Amino acid sequence: MDGENRYADSFNPATGEKIGSALIHTRDQVKQAVGRARPAQAAWAGLSATERVKAVRPIKDHLLENKERIAATIAGDNGKTRLDALVTEVFPSLLATNYYCRHTAPFLAPRRIRGGSMALMNKRSRLHRVPYGVVGIISPWNYPFSIPFAEVVMALLAGNAVILKVASETLQVGMLLEEVLHSADLPPHLFTYVNVPGRIAGDAFLDGGVNKLFFTGSVSVGKYLMKKAADTLTPVSLELGGNDAMLVCDDADLDRAAAGAVWAGFQNAGQSCGGVERIYAHRNIYKPFLERLKEKTLALRVGQDIDFKVDMGCMTTARQVETVQAHVKDAVDKGAVIFARSQVPVNLSSHFLPAMVLTGVDHGMRVMREETFGPVIGVMPVDDMAEAVTLANDSDLGLTGSVWSADRKKARAIATSIQAGTITINDHLMSQGLHETAWGGFKTSGIGRTHGRLGFDEMTEPQTIVDDTLSFLKANLWWHPFDRIQYEGIKGFMACLFAKSLRRRATGLMALMRILPRLFKK
Repeated sequence: MDGENRYADSFNPATGEKIGSALIHTRDQVKQAVGRARPAQAAWAGLSATERVKAVRPIKDHLLENKERIAATIAGDNGKTRLDALVTEVFPSLLATNYYCRHTAPFLAPRRIRGGSMALMNKRSRLHRVPYGVVGIISPWNYPFSIPFAEVVMALLAGNAVILKVASETLQVGMLLEEVLHSADLPPHLFTYVNVPGRIAGDAFLDGGVNKLFFTGSVSVGKYLMKKAADTLTPVSLELGGNDAMLVCDDADLDRAAAGAVWAGFQNAGQSCGGVERIYAHRNIYKPFLERLKEKTLALRVGQDIDFKVDMGCMTTARQVETVQAHVKDAVDKGAVIFARSQVPVNLSSHFLPAMVLTGVDHGMRVMREETFGPVIGVMPVDDMAEAVTLANDSDLGLTGSVWSADRKKARAIATSIQAGTITINDHLMSQGLHETAWGGFKTSGIGRTHGRLGFDEMTEPQTIVDDTLSFLKANLWWHPFDRIQYEGIKGFMACLFAKSLRRRATGLMALMRILPRLFKK
């Protein structure tokens, strides 16, 4: 407490050390931030796309010059290694800034819509993209920098104002984002960082009057926000997690597949919504694949990143540690075996977990049905890839997946059968870094997309402007007053366009000609 102000403390999850404090804002302050953002947004939207890009572009230089400090702050607040932070947070943010600055103008350029019929050939339609106004973004703790960063940059370039709230577990990263984004030449109040408790954040944003809400987090909270937003028909974009499957064909490069599984399953201590949680390996290669997977898992170095000589950091929250432990216990109690487990130094905090590979798993176990969100992978043998697809789709989540095969054509065919938003071939998890590629899932993994043109479109509303190239005419054929001749003439117009026989078309044309004078009558 400081007078009437309240502060939330931040702690390094690897050491328990206090690393900073952050001012807590109230619901009223969120509403005031939205109100202050509206006039700023109106002026900002009035600028050209080129002017907005010019104002945002300095962010790229700030990121590049401060990359090590940014990576270290992320690692200290979240628990991941500095290399993880650099590769999956700072580097993608640089790529995002570069990509969206280059593509803002073409993404926002009015697009002519081709005519659909000669009947209305005098109408010219153009699609414009209009910013929503004030956009709210609520982001998670697992990628506390890169996930909100890309959304904020897209929103700003599209002409919106932004109110950002990051997870309460990574407040130092939130203040760092504020610093980075204010390195741009933005008008006052166009971007505002707020810190409100997670339990009231969605209500505060929606009651505060944001015009659209972007949320990344749990399915349960996403459903609550969607229901809450329905009261005002506020549009939402939701990314709600995954239980992602990796399918290994019998012709796959097993060394690459095992290495890819270890990276995508254990990077960020498994706290990746698009990471590998389930593997379905063809029975012909199941055992040799498992041996390679075991070898690479045992070689993982778990610990606090002091000298860069660790591969996996710690879990961010005690709550998530408990979830992982509960999923593993459930699986073992039901017959699963911990086939491989990395070593964890004994002097570390309870937030450090080993990387684990489970065998003997089935879909009656939580680890194969729910999002574990930790360093655990379950591996099942399958008789063929049709069975693998069936098992992969046996989930109410569908964010990402992957297919591993030497035959890329076959792999692409299998990929189209998987019910998930993004499927990668011979790789996994990295597609979040492809800013030209849409990100989002099927089923309860969410609605809407971020990244790429589809993601940029989520920041604007489509507006169609229809122009009449024959506006010198006094009336349309279907305008008042109505009469029988007009009725027959419109029927004739339809026959003239669509009748199969030339005779019917000719008869229709005659009826149409009788009503053409209506076009010139006042």
